[in-house]
Parts: sequence; structure tokens; C-alpha cells
Amino acid sequence: MKPIVIGTRGSPLALAQVDIIAGLLRGVKVERRIIKTSGDRFMDASLSATGGKGLFTKEIEDLLLAGEIDLAVHSLKDLPTQLPEGLTIAAVPAREDAHDVLISAKYATVDELPKGARIGTSSVRRKAQLLARRPDLQIVEIRGNVGTRLQKASEYDGIILAAAGIKRLGLSAPAHPLDFDLMIPAVGQGIIACETREDDLETQEALAAINHTDSLSCAEAERVFLRALGGGCQLPYAGYATVTGGQLRLIGARFEPDIRRVDVTGTEPHEVGERAAKQILG
Repeated sequence: MKPIVIGTRGSPLALAQVDIIAGLLRGVKVERRIIKTSGDRFMDASLSATGGKGLFTKEIEDLLLAGEIDLAVHSLKDLPTQLPEGLTIAAVPAREDAHDVLISAKYATVDELPKGARIGTSSVRRKAQLLARRPDLQIVEIRGNVGTRLQKASEYDGIILAAAGIKRLGLSAPAHPLDFDLMIPAVGQGIIACETREDDLETQEALAAINHTDSLSCAEAERVFLRALGGGCQLPYAGYATVTGGQLRLIGARFEPDIRRVDVTGTEPHEVGERAAKQILG
């Protein structure tokens, strides 16, 4: 088999995720191609002001469609719920810890934070859930990659990050997991997506060996849920699915214009995602 050319952003986390996929593809030669995306050019601007999810994927997907790369490796939560025609998520490895974490040297929980505490996050989902529990908090936008945000943490009473990124980078931080009752993750959080062309059967065959079926089922249910709501990363929606004993469970929520939460179980990912969205929409 010819080498698989993997396209990726050049951030430390993106490269760490490529290393994970390359390590799982035993016996397959891979080549890495670093691609600068619009999101990398606007690291100091608000995501909502510059276009949202597609900022981190469009240039990579364009090269994938052009046949210049064979595989795109993404954080699944960065991928729009509607992929360009001709592309597919061929595989996902086992999901990493999906929790959000409070990074703080002084406070171990959100409830311990002092009145009016300054919390750094650029996510409207995290902001909505924090304010639902603690409306007194000051939520301050923070941008940059994981390492940059950790360096800025001392400027705040706490910042919120995804546990998966910290673990994949092997970074040390005073990270306190936020339980799902307080903070439901972003759709796809903790999942690495392997995106290929639908007609590239050779690459898909190689990826089949690393696919984690339950994680892919969860990814599908969550993305169907978000797509049915018409949502993206700049809307305060959250969704997280798990599989236990063949039973799929999805917890989800929206936070505007009112707070609505759902807890849906079933066996078929598409049906579970659709049903959860219908309950949210009332």
C-alpha cells in the first residue's frame, strides 16, 4: 500500500492527534502535511465573529477533495455537522475523557469560586452552563491553543478547557473535572475524526482496523442531535452519548432562549439523536 498522506493543522494538539492515529495504523507508512487554516490566522479574534467551526477545517477538506492528501485528522468537535459532498468520517479511535475541567490553583470546584470570579473561556456552551449555576461569575474570552491558554491561566480565577487536550499533550495543570450535571461536553468532545474521500476505499480499509465502534456510534448520535437543532459551536448546545451493554444514552441541552435538558436512550444512533432534538425543540 502507498503511504497515507495525512493533512492536519500545525498546532501542538493537532500534531499529537496525528501521532496517535499514525501509531494506531501499524504497518502503514504515513506522511504528514501541515496546513494553515483560517482559524490559525485569526487566533486573536472571536470565533463567533470570524465564522465558527469551518475555520479549522475548510482548507484541509479542500485539499482532501483535490486528492492532494488522503486523510484529514481533526478534533471531531471542530467539524461542521454537514460534511462537504464526497467526504466521510471513515473511523474514530476510542474516545478520550470527554469532561471539561476547571484549571485553577486556588479553587477545586465552580461552587468554591468567589462571588464575581473571572473565568476564561471562549465557548458560548461553557459560558451558558457556568452562568446557569453561577450567574455572578464574570466570563472573559480567552483564545489560543491549549498551551497558550494554560500560560494565561494565572490571569484569571480559573479557565475552562477540555480534559482530552491536556491529556493528549501530556501537560501538567491543576485540572478539576466538571461533572456532567454541571457541564455537558461539546458534541464530539474527546473524539478524533479520520475524514477521507468516500471513493478512497484503500484508505478506508486501512482505517477500519483502528475504528472504535461504540465511539463512532456516540459521535453519530451527537452530530445528528446537533444537526437537527441547526446548531454549531457558536450556539449554546451540548450533547454527550455513551454506550453501555449495547444501549446508547444521550444527554443533551440547549441554554437559549430557555434551558432545556434531555436524557434519551435507544439502540440506533440516528434515531436517538433525532428524538433528543425533537424533545429539546418541544
